[in-house]
Amino acid sequence: MHALRPLLRKSLFNLVAATLACAALLAPRAASAEALLLIEADSGKVLQADNATIPWYPASVTKIMTAYVTLKAVKDGRLTLDTLLTVSPTAASQSPSKMGFRPGTQLTVDNALKMMMVKSANDMAVVLAEGVGGSVDGFSAMMNDTARKLGMTQTSYVNPNGLPADGQITSARDLGILARSFLRDLPEYEYFVHIPAIRFGKRTTGNFNKLIGRYPGADGFKTGFICASGYNLVASASRNGRRLIAVVLGANSGTARAVKAAQLLERGFSQDNLSWLRPSLGTVDNLVPVDASPPNLRDEMCGPNRKRPASDDDDALIAANGGTSGSATGGEAQVTFFTAGLQPPLMKASELMASAPTAAEPVLVYTGPTRTGTALIAAVAADADQQTVAKPRGKKSRVAKKPDAADKPKDGNKDGNKDAGAKTAAAKPGAKQGDAKSDGKTAAKPAGTKHAAAKPDASAKPAATGDQAPKPVKPKAVTKPAATKPANNS
Repeated sequence: MHALRPLLRKSLFNLVAATLACAALLAPRAASAEALLLIEADSGKVLQADNATIPWYPASVTKIMTAYVTLKAVKDGRLTLDTLLTVSPTAASQSPSKMGFRPGTQLTVDNALKMMMVKSANDMAVVLAEGVGGSVDGFSAMMNDTARKLGMTQTSYVNPNGLPADGQITSARDLGILARSFLRDLPEYEYFVHIPAIRFGKRTTGNFNKLIGRYPGADGFKTGFICASGYNLVASASRNGRRLIAVVLGANSGTARAVKAAQLLERGFSQDNLSWLRPSLGTVDNLVPVDASPPNLRDEMCGPNRKRPASDDDDALIAANGGTSGSATGGEAQVTFFTAGLQPPLMKASELMASAPTAAEPVLVYTGPTRTGTALIAAVAADADQQTVAKPRGKKSRVAKKPDAADKPKDGNKDGNKDAGAKTAAAKPGAKQGDAKSDGKTAAKPAGTKHAAAKPDASAKPAATGDQAPKPVKPKAVTKPAATKPANNS
């Protein structure tokens, strides 16, 4: 027996070494799947952390920092919520999701913040950045300075909206720190992170954070998506005087990230009586960063195997799959949720996220200076009138463009934080809310002229732009551009 002991020790050592080697090989793949974090808002205590310090592309959760820097400027008296900002050509040129206002349009800091946080409007993020920091680069420097002061050691910013950029990096750890800082430093402005819906003119947009109005106690924060990052969500909820923050990065759908966040929050709220059994994970600030490159989930999220181009607005895909998306329901057999009021019957997470949100009056947003009473009603009506006038242009452009595959959105737009409404915005560039009345008339004339010009020659097709009447063309002009497929966005 004594002779066998060295052999047993050696075998055990080899087994442990092999296990560690396998874990090392599998670690990068596990890290690229998703990152999860659950913390207490008040103390920063970590309740769960999986890949929480792996660098990640933030996508539109970047806008939490944009809102933080803007509202700190308001709190410090450098501007007010009523300060008028102007849409620049740079802001107007941003990829969807966006409001689509024309350069020169003015609106208040308050309305720009609401549009940015609820609709995830990329153009409004740039409007705020230029208004507070003078330029996108100037504001990005302010964002990075703020991140350093807050202890976000894994974060760097190059733009205020999270559109694809190699230098735009964060981690679940840093996002947890940011969310805690927002609640601690700006309690009087936290309503910006849990507005259920906004109404601009005739158009109502619900918050893309599916927990708002569905998960009991949900009270923040922000979603995000680009192909490289997957579906991201920072979420918070309060129950019995206790507030938790959940971070989900790299989920495979908008519903999956909401389900995972709800699962994290529910486990956290139910752990009070068993906390003494679990080893302490410390506080979020003390989580050790991992020195690595962020995983790129482009092929998984936007590759040819997807049923349709991925975006934050995946409700149609969810409905087609019977109320779930991908692995959104994975592991939920052990976790069920009380319905509103925390009373039976219990629901599964996917059922909760698929249910209709609690009815809530959308917050009115509008262009121009701050208004109240009858002036506000008139402003909302004026924005609605512009939408009505712009509508025919969108219809005619859509008909004229249909034959030409070159008009499909390039990958830069598809990969550009397309929160809800992005697909519509890309398909109908003329139907923006900010278009003036003259645009509708101008668009109607070329569309009709083009139809008339094409009639004698059935081989002549509309030009890719669809907005100008071409001269009669010879058959050789029908040749389509070489770029018939969306270009890859690095």
